[in-house]
Amino acid sequence: AGEALQRIISTLANKNDEIQNFIDTLNHTLKGVQENSSNILSELDEEFDSLYSILDEVKESMINCIKQEQARKSQELQSQISQCNNALENSEELLEFATRSLDIKEPEEFSKAARQIKDRYVTMASAFRLSLKPKVSDNMTHLMVDFSQERQMLQTLKFLPVPKAPEIDPVECLVADNSVTVAWRMLEEDNKIDHFILEHRKTNFDGLPRVKDERCWEIIDNIKGTEYTLSGLKFDSKYMNFRVRACNKAVAGEYSDPVTLETKALNFNLDNSSSHLNLKVEDTCVEWDPTGGKGQESKMKGKENKGRSGTPSPKRTSVGSRPPAVRGSRDRFTGESYTVLGDTAIESGQHYWEVKAQKDCKSYSVGVAYKTLGKFDQLGKTNTSWCIHVNNWLQNTFAAKHNNKVKALDVTVPEKIGVFCDFDGGQLSFYDANSKQLLYSFKTKFTQPVLPGFMVWCGGLSLSTGMQVPSAVRTLQKSENGMTGSASSLNNIVTQ
Repeated sequence: AGEALQRIISTLANKNDEIQNFIDTLNHTLKGVQENSSNILSELDEEFDSLYSILDEVKESMINCIKQEQARKSQELQSQISQCNNALENSEELLEFATRSLDIKEPEEFSKAARQIKDRYVTMASAFRLSLKPKVSDNMTHLMVDFSQERQMLQTLKFLPVPKAPEIDPVECLVADNSVTVAWRMLEEDNKIDHFILEHRKTNFDGLPRVKDERCWEIIDNIKGTEYTLSGLKFDSKYMNFRVRACNKAVAGEYSDPVTLETKALNFNLDNSSSHLNLKVEDTCVEWDPTGGKGQESKMKGKENKGRSGTPSPKRTSVGSRPPAVRGSRDRFTGESYTVLGDTAIESGQHYWEVKAQKDCKSYSVGVAYKTLGKFDQLGKTNTSWCIHVNNWLQNTFAAKHNNKVKALDVTVPEKIGVFCDFDGGQLSFYDANSKQLLYSFKTKFTQPVLPGFMVWCGGLSLSTGMQVPSAVRTLQKSENGMTGSASSLNNIVTQ
């Protein structure tokens, strides 16, 4: 009865959370309706004001054309009128003089008047040749207008057709190699679509996107096709939400129904509380610090055992004769174990992370260990830890280590090392992170949770997490038994 009641309580709590999230969505939508309506009204006013402004400008321009034509014709006609008035005035004056001359009786005076009339007539001949046709007409019909078509066009003004919402197809979406490909389609063909807008955000909720989610949507604009791939992602959340909208030249349509895709990957930081005194640890970086704490007299002790690895080491002492730890029982690692562990245990599944060493790093190890790894233990020297070790001091060595057994690796040390841990399959493999070439693979049976482990001396390491197991690594796992070659001898020793 108690368990049944607990299930009912849990169901009710989940339902309440779901309803509250829906109420938040409705309130957010209501607020959006009010804000968007106000914005659209403002835009409508601006558009009509723009039309009015254009009409006013065109009207003013056409009025100016009519006035200019009126002024031109008036000037031409006024000029003709002025010329004709002058000619008429001179002609009337000469006519009057000629008429009076007819009354002269004296022959000599008459001849003199006749000559004057003749001379003045010759002088006025050009005035008499004036065109008696108006240079311009009073016709202004070439400036008439007919806006019937434009009126019809204005009467067809309407709201833009909004593109329909696309539909994201989860079956066609792909999450692999820390990339996400999102594919969508239009339910109705629309040749007016110019581009798409894809929005995404990380979340730890597997249901519908929450209005009050702690992360904002990130936008990718101007996508011309119906799919898009986001690459180089860090998967530091359980899921990612996606939504897409179509856009024509002027307006964006409704969002598609959101889709939630799982982006599960191992995320961990270095556990500062588990580190050696002489290691300076940040979340994803560790650096050897010889001045750390008070143990200056042993600052050269971080070197691996000189015998197999070639790394220098002072005179070895037994566990019982080691000097007391500087921080006593509070030290997780001390002595020559320059170790730091990850803060997240691996209890199942397949996981992958990458490690890059500083160029001048003298010695480092990368691997996994049980939580029971002793405070004086070095990675690979116990049956509770597995690693590959790189030594660049005096002589260069590259080896796989477990249970104090060493297997030299006849490969070049890569710039970055990829670590693949298949807990359930009992496999720990190391790769060149860039080329995905297999470096070495342990086969064992993990009997308890393991923690990522790191040792470093005279240098530093940087860590990359939130990574999926690369496709190339998954492919190599299928044929790894035929590829390990020389690694099998150590595997046999390890697993006996």
